[in-house]
Amino acid sequence: MGFFSTDERMRIHQIYTYPIKSLRPTALTEALVTRHGFPYDRHFMLLKVETNEDGSRSLKNMHVPYFPEMTLFLTELVLPDDENGKNQNGKITVTYQPPSSTGKQSETCEVPLQPDVQDLEEFEIVMHESPTKAYNMGDLYNGWFSDCFGYSVVLAYLGTNRRPVLGSVAPNADTTRKGRQGGDGKAAGWLSAIQSTIPYLGWKPSSTQGVEAGAGDREGDDDEGITFADCAAYLVVSQTSVDNVSARLPSDEEMDVTKFRPNIVVSGAETAFEEDFWGELTIGEEGIKVVLTSNCVRCRSLNVDYATGAYGTGESGKVLRKLMADRRVDKGAKYKPAFGRYGFLVRNHNHAGEKAPAADLKVRIGDRVEVSKILSERSTFYWPGV
Repeated sequence: MGFFSTDERMRIHQIYTYPIKSLRPTALTEALVTRHGFPYDRHFMLLKVETNEDGSRSLKNMHVPYFPEMTLFLTELVLPDDENGKNQNGKITVTYQPPSSTGKQSETCEVPLQPDVQDLEEFEIVMHESPTKAYNMGDLYNGWFSDCFGYSVVLAYLGTNRRPVLGSVAPNADTTRKGRQGGDGKAAGWLSAIQSTIPYLGWKPSSTQGVEAGAGDREGDDDEGITFADCAAYLVVSQTSVDNVSARLPSDEEMDVTKFRPNIVVSGAETAFEEDFWGELTIGEEGIKVVLTSNCVRCRSLNVDYATGAYGTGESGKVLRKLMADRRVDKGAKYKPAFGRYGFLVRNHNHAGEKAPAADLKVRIGDRVEVSKILSERSTFYWPGV
Protein backbone atom coordinates (compact mmCIF):
# COMPACT_ATOMS: atom_id res chain seq x y z
CA MET A 1 0.00 0.00 0.00
CA GLY A 2 2.94 2.31 -0.54
CA PHE A 3 1.24 4.39 -3.22
CA PHE A 4 -0.92 6.32 -0.78
CA SER A 5 -0.44 10.05 -0.30
CA THR A 6 0.43 10.83 3.32
CA ASP A 7 2.24 14.15 3.05
CA GLU A 8 0.90 17.66 3.48
CA ARG A 9 -0.01 18.04 -0.17
CA MET A 10 -3.41 16.45 0.44
CA ARG A 11 -5.90 19.22 1.18
CA ILE A 12 -9.59 19.99 0.98
CA HIS A 13 -9.89 21.50 -2.47
CA GLN A 14 -13.62 22.20 -2.70
CA ILE A 15 -16.72 21.96 -0.50
CA TYR A 16 -20.28 21.67 -1.80
CA THR A 17 -23.75 21.46 -0.34
CA TYR A 18 -26.97 20.72 -2.20
CA PRO A 19 -29.91 22.50 -0.50
CA ILE A 20 -32.39 20.96 -2.95
CA LYS A 21 -31.56 17.44 -4.07
CA SER A 22 -30.46 17.03 -7.70
CA LEU A 23 -30.33 20.77 -8.40
CA ARG A 24 -26.95 22.44 -8.87
CA PRO A 25 -24.88 22.88 -5.69
CA THR A 26 -23.77 25.81 -3.60
CA ALA A 27 -19.99 26.08 -3.26
CA LEU A 28 -18.72 26.86 0.25
CA THR A 29 -15.39 27.90 1.72
CA GLU A 30 -16.13 26.19 5.04
CA ALA A 31 -18.89 24.07 6.54
CA LEU A 32 -19.97 22.75 9.91
CA VAL A 33 -19.72 18.98 10.09
CA THR A 34 -22.55 17.03 11.68
CA ARG A 35 -23.38 13.36 11.87
CA HIS A 36 -26.21 13.92 9.38
CA GLY A 37 -24.08 15.74 6.80
CA PHE A 38 -23.45 19.43 6.23
CA PRO A 39 -26.25 21.63 7.65
CA TYR A 40 -29.06 22.14 5.09
CA ASP A 41 -27.59 19.59 2.66
CA ARG A 42 -30.45 17.99 0.71
CA HIS A 43 -33.19 19.03 3.11
CA PHE A 44 -35.48 19.64 0.11
CA MET A 45 -36.34 17.49 -2.88
CA LEU A 46 -38.71 17.57 -5.84
CA LEU A 47 -41.32 15.00 -6.85
CA LYS A 48 -43.24 14.80 -10.13
CA VAL A 49 -47.03 14.56 -9.98
CA GLU A 50 -48.17 11.66 -12.16
CA THR A 51 -51.70 10.62 -13.12
CA ASN A 52 -52.37 6.90 -12.90
CA GLU A 53 -54.60 4.85 -15.19
CA ASP A 54 -57.44 4.94 -12.66
CA GLY A 55 -57.30 8.73 -12.51
CA SER A 56 -55.58 8.88 -9.14
CA ARG A 57 -52.37 10.79 -8.66
CA SER A 58 -49.01 9.69 -7.30
CA LEU A 59 -45.64 11.29 -6.72
CA LYS A 60 -42.40 10.16 -8.37
CA ASN A 61 -39.03 11.01 -6.83
CA MET A 62 -37.01 13.23 -9.15
CA HIS A 63 -33.34 12.38 -9.72
CA VAL A 64 -30.94 13.75 -12.34
CA PRO A 65 -30.52 10.54 -14.39
CA TYR A 66 -34.26 10.48 -15.08
CA PHE A 67 -34.85 14.25 -15.07
CA PRO A 68 -31.68 15.84 -16.52
CA GLU A 69 -33.49 19.18 -16.78
CA MET A 70 -33.01 19.54 -13.02
CA THR A 71 -29.45 20.69 -13.74
CA LEU A 72 -30.83 23.95 -15.17
CA PHE A 73 -31.55 25.14 -11.61
CA LEU A 74 -28.75 26.85 -9.67
CA THR A 75 -28.83 27.32 -5.91
CA GLU A 76 -27.32 29.85 -3.52
CA LEU A 77 -27.46 29.25 0.21
CA VAL A 78 -28.10 32.33 2.35
CA LEU A 79 -27.49 31.35 5.97
CA PRO A 80 -29.54 32.73 8.88
CA ASP A 81 -28.41 36.13 10.11
CA ASP A 82 -28.95 36.53 13.84
CA GLU A 83 -27.31 39.93 14.20
CA ASN A 84 -29.97 42.18 12.70
CA GLY A 85 -32.82 39.74 12.23
CA LYS A 86 -32.80 40.07 8.44
CA ASN A 87 -33.06 36.66 6.76
CA GLN A 88 -33.45 35.33 10.28
CA ASN A 89 -34.28 31.83 9.06
CA GLY A 90 -32.09 31.96 5.97
CA LYS A 91 -33.12 31.19 2.42
CA ILE A 92 -32.23 29.32 -0.75
CA THR A 93 -32.09 31.47 -3.87
CA VAL A 94 -32.97 29.22 -6.80
CA THR A 95 -32.23 30.47 -10.32
CA TYR A 96 -33.71 28.74 -13.34
CA GLN A 97 -31.49 29.13 -16.40
CA PRO A 98 -33.28 27.71 -19.46
CA PRO A 99 -31.15 26.80 -22.51
CA SER A 100 -30.35 29.79 -24.70
CA SER A 101 -32.02 28.04 -27.63
CA THR A 102 -35.42 28.40 -25.97
CA GLY A 103 -35.31 32.19 -25.88
CA LYS A 104 -36.69 32.12 -22.33
CA GLN A 105 -35.37 34.37 -19.59
CA SER A 106 -33.89 33.29 -16.28
CA GLU A 107 -36.20 33.28 -13.27
CA THR A 108 -35.50 33.36 -9.54
CA CYS A 109 -37.36 32.04 -6.52
CA GLU A 110 -36.50 32.35 -2.82
CA VAL A 111 -37.26 29.32 -0.66
CA PRO A 112 -37.11 29.66 3.15
CA LEU A 113 -34.24 27.61 4.52
CA GLN A 114 -36.18 26.56 7.63
CA PRO A 115 -39.89 26.90 6.83
CA ASP A 116 -42.58 26.74 9.47
CA VAL A 117 -44.14 23.30 9.02
CA GLN A 118 -47.11 23.81 11.34
CA ASP A 119 -49.62 24.26 8.52
CA LEU A 120 -47.91 22.09 5.90
CA GLU A 121 -49.19 18.70 4.76
CA GLU A 122 -46.97 15.82 5.89
CA PHE A 123 -46.55 12.79 3.63
CA GLU A 124 -44.30 9.76 3.25
CA ILE A 125 -41.35 9.55 0.87
CA VAL A 126 -39.43 6.34 0.18
CA MET A 127 -36.07 6.78 -1.50
CA HIS A 128 -34.05 3.68 -2.41
CA GLU A 129 -36.21 1.67 0.00
CA SER A 130 -35.29 4.04 2.84
CA PRO A 131 -38.49 5.75 4.13
CA THR A 132 -39.06 9.07 5.82
CA LYS A 133 -41.71 11.77 6.12
CA ALA A 134 -41.62 15.24 4.62
CA TYR A 135 -43.76 18.33 4.19
CA ASN A 136 -45.45 19.63 1.03
CA MET A 137 -44.26 23.22 0.60
CA GLY A 138 -47.55 24.27 -0.99
CA ASP A 139 -48.87 26.04 -4.07
CA LEU A 140 -46.50 29.04 -4.07
CA TYR A 141 -43.31 27.01 -4.46
CA ASN A 142 -44.86 24.04 -6.25
CA GLY A 143 -46.35 26.42 -8.81
CA TRP A 144 -43.05 28.19 -9.53
CA PHE A 145 -41.16 24.96 -10.09
CA SER A 146 -44.04 23.49 -12.11
CA ASP A 147 -44.04 26.50 -14.44
CA CYS A 148 -40.30 26.12 -14.99
CA PHE A 149 -40.42 22.37 -15.62
CA GLY A 150 -43.57 22.48 -17.71
CA TYR A 151 -45.26 19.77 -15.63
CA SER A 152 -46.63 19.51 -12.11
CA VAL A 153 -44.16 18.97 -9.29
CA VAL A 154 -44.15 19.11 -5.50
CA LEU A 155 -41.34 20.66 -3.44
CA ALA A 156 -40.85 18.60 -0.27
CA TYR A 157 -39.11 19.74 2.93
CA LEU A 158 -37.56 17.17 5.25
CA GLY A 159 -37.75 19.16 8.47
CA THR A 160 -36.46 17.17 11.46
CA ASN A 161 -37.08 13.81 9.81
CA ARG A 162 -34.29 11.52 8.65
CA ARG A 163 -33.97 8.36 6.56
CA PRO A 164 -32.42 5.09 7.74
CA VAL A 165 -28.97 4.20 6.40
CA LEU A 166 -29.27 0.78 4.79
CA GLY A 167 -27.04 -1.84 3.22
CA SER A 168 -23.26 -1.91 3.53
CA VAL A 169 -22.99 1.89 3.58
CA ALA A 170 -23.85 2.37 7.26
CA PRO A 171 -20.93 2.42 9.71
CA ASN A 172 -22.63 -0.27 11.79
CA ALA A 173 -23.47 -2.41 8.76
CA ASP A 174 -23.48 -6.18 9.04
CA THR A 175 -20.26 -7.14 7.30
CA THR A 176 -21.45 -10.52 6.02
CA ARG A 177 -23.57 -10.93 2.98
CA LYS A 178 -25.01 -14.35 3.79
CA GLY A 179 -28.38 -14.45 2.14
CA ARG A 180 -27.42 -11.53 -0.13
CA GLN A 181 -25.92 -11.61 -3.61
CA GLY A 182 -25.49 -15.36 -3.71
CA GLY A 183 -25.29 -16.05 0.02
CA ASP A 184 -21.66 -17.14 0.13
CA GLY A 185 -21.12 -15.59 3.56
CA LYS A 186 -18.05 -13.63 2.45
CA ALA A 187 -17.35 -10.20 3.85
CA ALA A 188 -19.30 -7.47 2.12
CA GLY A 189 -18.90 -4.50 4.42
CA TRP A 190 -15.99 -2.11 4.91
CA LEU A 191 -15.23 -3.21 8.46
CA SER A 192 -13.85 -6.61 7.54
CA ALA A 193 -11.23 -5.10 5.25
CA ILE A 194 -9.99 -2.22 7.36
CA GLN A 195 -6.45 -2.62 8.64
CA SER A 196 -6.90 -1.49 12.24
CA THR A 197 -9.35 -1.81 15.11
CA ILE A 198 -11.97 0.91 15.40
CA PRO A 199 -13.15 1.00 19.02
CA TYR A 200 -14.88 4.35 18.81
CA LEU A 201 -17.72 3.46 16.45
CA GLY A 202 -20.71 3.75 18.73
CA TRP A 203 -23.62 4.30 16.36
CA LYS A 204 -26.97 2.79 17.07
CA PRO A 205 -29.33 1.54 14.37
CA SER A 206 -30.90 4.22 12.23
CA SER A 207 -34.33 5.71 12.69
CA THR A 208 -36.34 8.06 10.54
CA GLN A 209 -36.18 10.75 13.17
CA GLY A 210 -33.28 13.13 13.57
CA VAL A 211 -32.61 16.75 14.43
CA GLU A 212 -32.67 19.97 12.50
CA ALA A 213 -29.44 21.72 11.55
CA GLY A 214 -28.27 23.88 14.39
CA ALA A 215 -27.24 23.11 17.93
CA GLY A 216 -29.02 19.74 18.00
CA ASP A 217 -27.71 18.61 14.63
CA ARG A 218 -24.13 18.93 15.81
CA GLU A 219 -24.54 15.89 18.02
CA GLY A 220 -28.21 15.08 18.21
CA ASP A 221 -29.41 11.66 19.25
CA ASP A 222 -27.71 8.38 18.46
CA ASP A 223 -29.21 7.70 15.06
CA GLU A 224 -27.10 7.87 11.93
CA GLY A 225 -30.02 8.97 9.78
CA ILE A 226 -29.45 10.82 6.54
CA THR A 227 -31.33 13.50 4.64
CA PHE A 228 -32.38 13.23 0.97
CA ALA A 229 -28.78 12.33 0.11
CA ASP A 230 -28.81 9.02 -1.73
CA CYS A 231 -26.92 6.75 0.65
CA ALA A 232 -24.69 8.55 3.16
CA ALA A 233 -24.04 11.75 5.06
CA TYR A 234 -20.99 12.67 2.95
CA LEU A 235 -19.54 11.92 -0.46
CA VAL A 236 -15.80 12.38 -0.92
CA VAL A 237 -13.99 12.44 -4.28
CA SER A 238 -10.37 12.95 -5.28
CA GLN A 239 -9.40 15.75 -7.65
CA THR A 240 -6.63 13.50 -9.01
CA SER A 241 -9.30 11.05 -10.14
CA VAL A 242 -11.40 13.87 -11.60
CA ASP A 243 -8.34 14.93 -13.60
CA ASN A 244 -8.03 11.35 -14.84
CA VAL A 245 -11.56 11.60 -16.24
CA SER A 246 -10.78 14.98 -17.81
CA ALA A 247 -7.83 13.36 -19.60
CA ARG A 248 -10.29 11.04 -21.33
CA LEU A 249 -12.11 14.00 -22.87
CA PRO A 250 -10.98 16.22 -25.79
CA SER A 251 -8.19 18.65 -24.90
CA ASP A 252 -10.58 21.62 -24.83
CA GLU A 253 -12.93 19.94 -22.31
CA GLU A 254 -12.60 19.04 -18.66
CA MET A 255 -14.83 17.07 -16.34
CA ASP A 256 -17.12 19.19 -14.18
CA VAL A 257 -16.54 17.84 -10.67
CA THR A 258 -20.06 18.77 -9.60
CA LYS A 259 -21.44 16.06 -11.90
CA PHE A 260 -20.07 13.62 -9.32
CA ARG A 261 -22.16 15.39 -6.64
CA PRO A 262 -19.40 15.51 -3.99
CA ASN A 263 -19.56 17.19 -0.61
CA ILE A 264 -15.78 17.21 -0.20
CA VAL A 265 -13.16 17.26 -2.97
CA VAL A 266 -9.66 16.28 -1.86
CA SER A 267 -6.61 17.41 -3.84
CA GLY A 268 -3.05 16.12 -3.72
CA ALA A 269 -3.58 12.35 -3.95
CA GLU A 270 -0.59 10.79 -5.66
CA THR A 271 -2.48 8.39 -7.90
CA ALA A 272 -5.93 8.33 -9.46
CA PHE A 273 -8.47 6.10 -7.73
CA GLU A 274 -6.30 5.34 -4.72
CA GLU A 275 -9.32 6.48 -2.72
CA ASP A 276 -10.87 3.05 -3.39
CA PHE A 277 -8.75 1.92 -0.43
CA TRP A 278 -9.27 4.90 1.88
CA GLY A 279 -10.97 3.70 5.05
CA GLU A 280 -10.84 6.91 7.06
CA LEU A 281 -9.76 10.53 6.61
CA THR A 282 -8.51 12.84 9.34
CA ILE A 283 -9.12 16.49 8.45
CA GLY A 284 -7.71 19.77 9.77
CA GLU A 285 -6.14 20.80 13.04
CA GLU A 286 -9.13 19.53 15.04
CA GLY A 287 -8.55 16.02 13.70
CA ILE A 288 -12.07 15.58 12.33
CA LYS A 289 -12.46 11.95 11.32
CA VAL A 290 -14.65 10.78 8.47
CA VAL A 291 -14.99 7.02 8.06
CA LEU A 292 -15.42 5.96 4.42
CA THR A 293 -17.59 2.88 4.25
CA SER A 294 -18.52 2.26 0.63
CA ASN A 295 -17.87 3.14 -3.00
CA CYS A 296 -20.32 5.34 -4.87
CA VAL A 297 -21.55 3.55 -7.97
CA ARG A 298 -22.40 5.78 -10.90
CA CYS A 299 -25.22 6.33 -13.37
CA ARG A 300 -26.18 8.39 -16.46
CA SER A 301 -26.16 11.65 -14.52
CA LEU A 302 -22.45 11.94 -15.46
CA ASN A 303 -23.47 12.40 -19.09
CA VAL A 304 -25.74 15.42 -18.61
CA ASP A 305 -24.86 18.68 -20.39
CA TYR A 306 -25.49 21.39 -17.81
CA ALA A 307 -25.95 24.04 -20.50
CA THR A 308 -28.89 22.24 -22.11
CA GLY A 309 -30.32 20.17 -19.25
CA ALA A 310 -30.18 17.12 -21.54
CA TYR A 311 -27.76 14.29 -22.17
CA GLY A 312 -24.61 15.47 -23.92
CA THR A 313 -24.10 14.62 -27.57
CA GLY A 314 -20.29 14.84 -27.68
CA GLU A 315 -17.56 13.07 -25.75
CA SER A 316 -18.75 14.59 -22.48
CA GLY A 317 -21.99 12.68 -23.03
CA LYS A 318 -20.04 9.42 -22.93
CA VAL A 319 -18.38 9.77 -19.51
CA LEU A 320 -20.28 6.84 -18.02
CA ARG A 321 -19.18 4.58 -20.88
CA LYS A 322 -15.58 5.72 -20.52
CA LEU A 323 -15.62 4.80 -16.84
CA MET A 324 -17.26 1.46 -17.57
CA ALA A 325 -14.05 0.45 -19.35
CA ASP A 326 -11.93 0.23 -16.19
CA ARG A 327 -13.92 1.34 -13.14
CA ARG A 328 -16.26 -1.63 -12.67
CA VAL A 329 -14.18 -2.55 -9.64
CA ASP A 330 -16.87 -3.12 -6.99
CA LYS A 331 -18.01 -6.74 -6.70
CA GLY A 332 -21.36 -5.60 -5.35
CA ALA A 333 -22.15 -3.52 -8.46
CA LYS A 334 -20.52 -5.41 -11.32
CA TYR A 335 -22.20 -3.43 -14.07
CA LYS A 336 -21.68 0.08 -12.70
CA PRO A 337 -18.44 2.07 -12.41
CA ALA A 338 -17.32 3.28 -8.99
CA PHE A 339 -16.15 6.83 -8.35
CA GLY A 340 -15.75 8.40 -4.90
CA ARG A 341 -16.47 7.16 -1.39
CA TYR A 342 -19.45 7.48 0.94
CA GLY A 343 -18.61 8.67 4.44
CA PHE A 344 -19.85 9.41 7.94
CA LEU A 345 -18.54 11.61 10.71
CA VAL A 346 -16.81 9.61 13.43
CA ARG A 347 -18.09 10.34 16.92
CA ASN A 348 -15.28 11.50 19.21
CA HIS A 349 -14.68 9.55 22.43
CA ASN A 350 -12.48 10.20 25.42
CA HIS A 351 -9.96 7.75 26.85
CA ALA A 352 -12.63 6.08 28.99
CA GLY A 353 -14.63 5.29 25.87
CA GLU A 354 -17.34 7.80 26.70
CA LYS A 355 -18.71 10.26 24.18
CA ALA A 356 -16.89 13.54 24.14
CA PRO A 357 -18.89 16.80 24.44
CA ALA A 358 -20.41 18.26 21.28
CA ALA A 359 -18.23 20.73 19.43
CA ASP A 360 -18.69 23.14 16.54
CA LEU A 361 -16.27 21.45 14.17
CA LYS A 362 -15.75 22.83 10.69
CA VAL A 363 -13.95 21.77 7.56
CA ARG A 364 -12.39 24.48 5.42
CA ILE A 365 -10.86 24.75 1.98
CA GLY A 366 -7.14 24.28 2.46
CA ASP A 367 -7.44 21.98 5.50
CA ARG A 368 -4.87 19.22 5.52
CA VAL A 369 -6.24 15.72 4.82
CA GLU A 370 -4.58 12.54 6.03
CA VAL A 371 -5.53 9.00 5.10
CA SER A 372 -5.63 7.65 8.66
CA LYS A 373 -6.94 4.17 7.87
CA ILE A 374 -6.40 2.04 4.77
CA LEU A 375 -8.40 -0.91 3.47
CA SER A 376 -6.63 -4.14 2.55
CA GLU A 377 -9.22 -4.71 -0.19
CA ARG A 378 -11.99 -2.73 -1.82
CA SER A 379 -15.28 -2.60 0.03
CA THR A 380 -18.33 -4.20 -1.56
CA PHE A 381 -21.38 -2.04 -2.22
CA TYR A 382 -24.78 -3.27 -1.14
CA TRP A 383 -27.93 -1.18 -0.88
CA PRO A 384 -31.43 -2.48 -1.48
CA GLY A 385 -33.08 -0.72 -4.36
CA VAL A 386 -29.90 0.74 -5.88
